[in-house]
Amino acid sequence: MNATKKKPVPAPPAVSQRTLAYESFRRQILSAKIRPGQFVSQRELTRLLDLPLGAIREMIPRLEAARLIVTVPKRGLQIAPVDLKLIRNAFQVRSMVEREAVRHFLRSASDEELARIEEKHRAILERANSAQPDPTLDEDAQTVDWGLHDTMVDSIGNEILSEIYRVNSLHVRLIRLDAGLVRPMRIVPAMEEHLAFIAALRARDEDKAIESISEHIERSRARVLDAMLGSDQSGSMKTSTASA
Repeated sequence: MNATKKKPVPAPPAVSQRTLAYESFRRQILSAKIRPGQFVSQRELTRLLDLPLGAIREMIPRLEAARLIVTVPKRGLQIAPVDLKLIRNAFQVRSMVEREAVRHFLRSASDEELARIEEKHRAILERANSAQPDPTLDEDAQTVDWGLHDTMVDSIGNEILSEIYRVNSLHVRLIRLDAGLVRPMRIVPAMEEHLAFIAALRARDEDKAIESISEHIERSRARVLDAMLGSDQSGSMKTSTASA
């Protein structure tokens, strides 16, 4: 008997240069290597992203459509500047999307998943309250913090909405707080607010969960405004990523 001939496994689709450039640009924002209001040339982006000029030129229309950059005549490309209008719009989008996401996540998340998420938050909070130096705390806190929000939005099962939310989150992350205030003003309250929200999820209390996430977003917005207004008064831009 002839052996059954196995069908060849199709190769995964090649990732376009435009996609690679966009993802690299996104990582630069997340790592705070690109600053709001900064002017960059296309050639500077090729060095920063380590990609050919053609890929950068393909990426630019996508960034312009997402309002992450604007082309300023005779000056070049400007990273989206942070102002009160951007803060208002970005947090309004967050509130609208996340309130809907709560309903889906509350029904889809298992007790085991919620327990794991809570454990990660408690570990970050313990580190933030420690007096010991912790150089990776901010990065790890961002991973846990935004990971919950992204997972929750993805539970809706709408890829278009997830993409809109992630672009909006890049606008939020362009907003910065002073590094010296990271623990008391951002990580500690953000983790505590998340834990209150997670408790409502674990209790399967939809009304309380929506109330908790709404309060968290509003308090995050208030922290950003306080930091931004303080920055304006001191005459210097702050340097650490804003809270989720």
